[in-house]
Amino acid sequence: MEDIKLDLPQMKRDLHLGIVACSERGLNHSTKWLSELYFSLSHVKSPSDDAPTRNDCEGELEAYFMAKSYFDLKEYDRCAYFTKNCTKPKPRFLHYYSKYLSIEKKRLDSMTDTNCPPDPTENNDLAGLCSQLKSDHYENKLDGFCLYLYGIILKKLDLTNLAINVFVKAVNCEPILWCAWYELGKIIPDKNKIFLMELPDHWMKHLFLAHAYLEQLNNDEALQIYFELCSQGLKDSTYLMAQIAIGHHNRRELVQAIDLFKQILALDPYRLDNLDTYSNLLYVQEMKTDLADLAHKVVLVDKYRVETCCVIGNYYSLRSDHAKAVLYFRRALKLNPQFLSAWTLMGHEYMEMKNTNAAIQSYRHAIEINNRDYRAWYGLGQTYEILKMYFYCLYYYKQAQQLKPNDSRMIIALGETYEKLEKTENALKCYYKACTVGDIEGQALIKLAKLYDKLKEFDNAAAAFTEYCLRENENKGRFNTDETEFYSAFQYLANYHLKNGQLDDAYTYAYKCMENEKTKEVGKALLKDIAARRKELERDVDNEAVPMDETVGNILPNEIEDVATSMDVTNSSAKF
Repeated sequence: MEDIKLDLPQMKRDLHLGIVACSERGLNHSTKWLSELYFSLSHVKSPSDDAPTRNDCEGELEAYFMAKSYFDLKEYDRCAYFTKNCTKPKPRFLHYYSKYLSIEKKRLDSMTDTNCPPDPTENNDLAGLCSQLKSDHYENKLDGFCLYLYGIILKKLDLTNLAINVFVKAVNCEPILWCAWYELGKIIPDKNKIFLMELPDHWMKHLFLAHAYLEQLNNDEALQIYFELCSQGLKDSTYLMAQIAIGHHNRRELVQAIDLFKQILALDPYRLDNLDTYSNLLYVQEMKTDLADLAHKVVLVDKYRVETCCVIGNYYSLRSDHAKAVLYFRRALKLNPQFLSAWTLMGHEYMEMKNTNAAIQSYRHAIEINNRDYRAWYGLGQTYEILKMYFYCLYYYKQAQQLKPNDSRMIIALGETYEKLEKTENALKCYYKACTVGDIEGQALIKLAKLYDKLKEFDNAAAAFTEYCLRENENKGRFNTDETEFYSAFQYLANYHLKNGQLDDAYTYAYKCMENEKTKEVGKALLKDIAARRKELERDVDNEAVPMDETVGNILPNEIEDVATSMDVTNSSAKF
C-alpha cells in the first residue's frame, strides 16, 4: 500500500468546491457525503481565501434558476423541457439528469409487483437517452458530471466495461465527484483491474481504493487504508467509522462492529445510513432488547426509509414472525427496488417459511444488483440443497466460496454437497481446508472425522475426533455446538481405544461419557467392558507368572499316560 499523506487544508478547500458543484446540480447524496466529510474537518483551519466558484451557466442563468426550482420539486419533465436548448455545463447536466430521473420515476410508478421489476435493458426511453449522451461523448461535449450520468445509464443497460471506462474519465475530469468513484468501486471486477486503470493522483483515490477493496471483500486491505486515513486527521468521520464497522462485520468480528455502530449513533443519533447492517449484527448476536430499541428509534426518525424497514424486518424475524418480516422487506423494496440488503434478507425469510420459489427469486434479484453478494449465492445454494438439486447447489456454493475463500461455512457447505454426490475425496479436501482456515462454527473436524469413519479409515477418524474434543474444550462456550456431538465423539474414542487395547485412554473417554444423560448408559457399559478386559489381562499375567514343574517339563512321550492317570487321581481326591 502506498503511503498516505493528506494536505488537510487543501482537502477542505476541494470539499468546499465539490459541495457547491454537486448541490447546484441536484446530486444530493454526493452533497451529503462531501458535507459530512467537510464537517469531520472542523478542527482544520480553512484556507485564507474563499473557495473559488465556477460560472458554469453564464448567459443561461435565468433558465438554470427556473429549471433548478422545478428539479427540486421533482417536476423533472418541466426541468428537462426548459433546459433542452441550453449548452452551458450546469444547465446541460440538469437537462440530462432530469430526463433520466423522469424515466426512472415512471418506471417505478408502473411497477405493480416488486418481485418482478421490469428489465431496465428493455427500456426504450433509457436507450434513447443513452444514444444522445453517446453522441455528445463522441464530440467531447460531456463534462465530468455528464460523464458520470452516461456511466450510470451504461451500467443500467448492462454495458459494464463501457461504464467502467466512462467512470474513469469522469473521475479524471472531476476528482471530487464522489458518486462517480462510488459507482466505479461497485462494478470494478477485481483488484488487478484497479491497478490497470489510469486514476487521478488525488486524495479521493485513497477513499475509492478502500471502498473498492471492501466491495471485493478484501477487508484487511480496506481496513488498513481506513485506519491510516483516521490517523491522518479523519477520525471524526462517521462515514469512515461505518466503513470500518462493515469491515469488522465482514471479518466476523461482530463485537467490534457493534461497538463502532454504538459510537456512531452517539455522535449522530439521527443517522440512518448503514443501520440495516447494524440490525443484522444485533440479529446474529440475538440481542433482542437492543434490536427492539433500535427499531423504535428508527421509526421515530423516518419510518419511510429503506434502512428503517430493514431494521423492523430483522426485529420481526428475530421474533420468528417471518410473514411480518417479509412485509417490511417488501416495503423497503417499494421505496428502493435496488436496495440489495432487502432482497437478500427477504430471501432468508422465505427460506424460513419453506417458500423456496420466492426465496430463489429474491436471491436472484440480489445477485442481479450485486453479483458479489456472497450471502445471496450461499442462500441459493441452501435453497437448491433443500430441493435436493445437488449439482445446482454445488455451483452456487462454489460462487459463494470464491467470494469468501477463507470462510469455513462456505467450504463446509461445499464439502457436504460433495459428500451427497459421493465425491468423497473432494469432500475430505473441503473439510480439511475448513479446519486449516479457521473453523468459524466448529463443525469441520466432526464432519471430517465422520467421513473418515464412513471410509473405514479408523485411525484418521480417531485423530480427527481427538482434535475435535481438544478444540471444544479450549473453546468452551464459543461455539453453539450440539452437546450430543461432543459426547458422541467421546463414545467413539472410548470404543476405538478399547478395541485397540489402550485401556487407560478408553477409560478416560468412557468416564467422560458419564457427564451426559444421552451417553451415560453407554459410558457405564463401556466402563464395565474395560474393567472386564483389565481382569482378563491380569489373569493372563498371573498365569504367565506361574513357573512350570521341571519334572513335568521333561516328560517323555511314552510316560504321558501314566502322568495323566496320576493327575486324575489327585484331582479326584481333591473333590472329596
